[in-house]
Amino acid sequence: MNYEGFAKKHTKVVFFLDMCKFFSNFVPDFKKYSTMILIADSGSTKCRWCLMTANGQSSEFLTDGINPLFQTSDAMRNSISNQLLPQIAPLLWAGTLTHVFFYGAGCIPEKIPFVEKALQMVFKKSEIRVESDMLAAARGLLGHKKGVACILGTGSNSCLYDGEKMVENVPSLGYILGDEGSAVALGKRLVSDVLTNQLGSDIKEKFLTQYELNVASVIEHVYRLPFPNRWLAGLSKFCAENIEDERISKLVYDNFQQFVSRIVAQYFEKDGVANEETSHMPVGFVGSVAYYYRPILEQVMSDYGFTVGQILRDPMEGLKEYHRDDIVPTT
Repeated sequence: MNYEGFAKKHTKVVFFLDMCKFFSNFVPDFKKYSTMILIADSGSTKCRWCLMTANGQSSEFLTDGINPLFQTSDAMRNSISNQLLPQIAPLLWAGTLTHVFFYGAGCIPEKIPFVEKALQMVFKKSEIRVESDMLAAARGLLGHKKGVACILGTGSNSCLYDGEKMVENVPSLGYILGDEGSAVALGKRLVSDVLTNQLGSDIKEKFLTQYELNVASVIEHVYRLPFPNRWLAGLSKFCAENIEDERISKLVYDNFQQFVSRIVAQYFEKDGVANEETSHMPVGFVGSVAYYYRPILEQVMSDYGFTVGQILRDPMEGLKEYHRDDIVPTT
């Protein structure tokens, strides 16, 4: 029997072995490693959790997303209790969970108390800190350095960051009024250009056949069915599959150009005058759209004369580094 077969048949044994491996380095100086922190990076559909010890040992877990715009405190607490606790409980016996750092979509100031309440009900003895997913991107990309941080995923957002907090934010207006550079903006432009014959009959036929669409079904999805933003974002995958076609690559270029010219540029100039305080700062990106279309994004940034920092799929590795000093060993 191979390892996969063994793992499926003996899940408790495998979990125990993994747990032993996780703590194998702690034995020589247990006190040093007996404090832990928990970091969460949550979207609306999934939440990524990381349990980390003082020496940098970590283990990651996935649960459904937590979003206070759509969930009550009780619903969020139940999600954490039912999905996360069974995964991390066997690890918590080895030490004290001192802090929970939660970053999430929908964590606007008026909603943060609801998330704090949910977390406090589960982690009663831990210090709870809740921040936005935009600050997660900034800290994950830039650490304690100044710069501009951007999210390019299903939607888009950005901020000017001073090394600890956001100091300026061009508002993200959602998929109807904004979300430039995002998957939803790309999908919206793609379907519009296809249906108005802007991309050629070959691309039109390929697209409509692949997704089994016509004008009536597009109208149904966009104007009558729920979550049109998610549907439009899903169509953007067609661009990735056909990126070698110059017409499609130009579409992606134009999408990024809208974001850079309308949003990013604002952090580097005021009323048409260059901002000397930000002129040297890097611009970092996090999110699937930035990550998978990286060459085109870098070209647009170069054309506008901006310095590209990191481009990451998600901010967790950077968040682990940022919060490393928050783990205080017991004495």
